[in-house]
Amino acid sequence: MKDAVLKSLKQTRVVSGQALASELGISRTGVWKYVNQLRREGYRISSSPRLGYTLDSVPDSLLAAEIEENLQTRIQGRKIISCREMQSTQDHAKKLAIQGSPEGTIVVAETQSAGRGRLGRSWASPPGGLYFSLILRPGITLAGAAGIPLVAAVALARAIHRYTAVAPRLKWPNDVLIKKRKTAGILVEMSAEMDRLDWVIIGIGVNVAAASVQLPPEIRRTSTSLAIESTRTVQRTQLLGDILYELEEALDMFQTQGFEPLRKQWKEKSHTLGKHVTVVGSRQSIEGKAVDIDSSGALVMECAGGIRQRVTSGDLFFKGGGHG
Repeated sequence: MKDAVLKSLKQTRVVSGQALASELGISRTGVWKYVNQLRREGYRISSSPRLGYTLDSVPDSLLAAEIEENLQTRIQGRKIISCREMQSTQDHAKKLAIQGSPEGTIVVAETQSAGRGRLGRSWASPPGGLYFSLILRPGITLAGAAGIPLVAAVALARAIHRYTAVAPRLKWPNDVLIKKRKTAGILVEMSAEMDRLDWVIIGIGVNVAAASVQLPPEIRRTSTSLAIESTRTVQRTQLLGDILYELEEALDMFQTQGFEPLRKQWKEKSHTLGKHVTVVGSRQSIEGKAVDIDSSGALVMECAGGIRQRVTSGDLFFKGGGHG
């Protein structure tokens, strides 16, 4: 009922409490109760004894009603779990996936107390960022899903480019950079039975509103945000809608045409290929020139003696020791 009150306020510049009560089949006291709930969520609603209620402004909050209004998708984001704070959207989405939550479910949080990145790292989640996890059930083999992290990176870069004058670039396997600094990251986790995927969770974190001084000291030199780089004000619900749209488009292409067209797009956006890099894995470090991405999404490196090696995971550093 609260959402119905909000919808009416958005559709009509000024609406009386009696008109709202009649339209929704509730009492004027009920209308007042739902209006006050909306005010507590950050909606600015003024009231006049003679005219009624007016919606003056909408909060920049990741509320389900605002997310839904910005959706352009068929499936992605059609079920929304939105919280002010949680430990990790990725962990919560994993629990929901195991319980059978449908394809397209998203878990969104204003902040995370234990956000996770790749390779067991924590992900800084200050207020004003965009942190969410998306559940997929693509019905493909585990081997066939190897390119999904790079597919997601292509989609994320496309969405972010709507807000920046400089085209984002991609660092293997799934970081989005602006001017060589990390703006967004992706964590992909999967579960399979008999080599058939049961679910895939794509976790995405975007530095949106943070000024450089708000970023953790250890990442200020190598990270940036859309507030710093954007050409216009970024509304997070609109950004989320754009990301989900681009993800749905890219994943549709992935399932109908395979990885090759998206592999080509990743290479066009790459900040990695052609550079001398070191990839630090759990067992060894590999040094060489990044020369290609193969059909499974692995990085192909040309090492000493012209020997080529495939690298499927690890932490990539550019020559000189920097991440970017």
